[in-house]
Amino acid sequence: MAVHLRIGELARRAQCPARRRSVITSEGLLPEPTRTAGNYRLYGRQHLERLAFVRNCRALDMTLDEIRQLLRVRDTPQENCEAAHRLLDEHIAHVATRVAELQQLERQLKALRRQCSPAREEMACGILDGLGRRTVATPQKKSAPHVRGTHRV
Repeated sequence: MAVHLRIGELARRAQCPARRRSVITSEGLLPEPTRTAGNYRLYGRQHLERLAFVRNCRALDMTLDEIRQLLRVRDTPQENCEAAHRLLDEHIAHVATRVAELQQLERQLKALRRQCSPAREEMACGILDGLGRRTVATPQKKSAPHVRGTHRV
């Protein structure tokens, strides 16, 4: 049975917010939909499955480029999935690097917090003083550019 959905229904079924959906479509991660005589886009089951796949990848903090690579593997089922293994291994390494950076950040914030306990007047606040004169240590090695915080697109 053919599924013909407009973009809003497609997004609802794939549980994909409008902002993320617009990025996914503008980046060419979905194939072009068919159009009605009135020029409305109609999406099918393949679009729904692909949008859900992309949403799941984004939930794992993968970049659009990583998703494109995985989609290429997915679109050639006759090939083996070694490229997907490599990509996931690289992503795991990036996540591990980011976790280490966040742990260092946590230690810095806790040390800063210990500078002012209990709370004092602004003039004597150890936190504000520490932020005003202290240089925050930066990680020795920068993580890969695609490793971000917790924001999502």
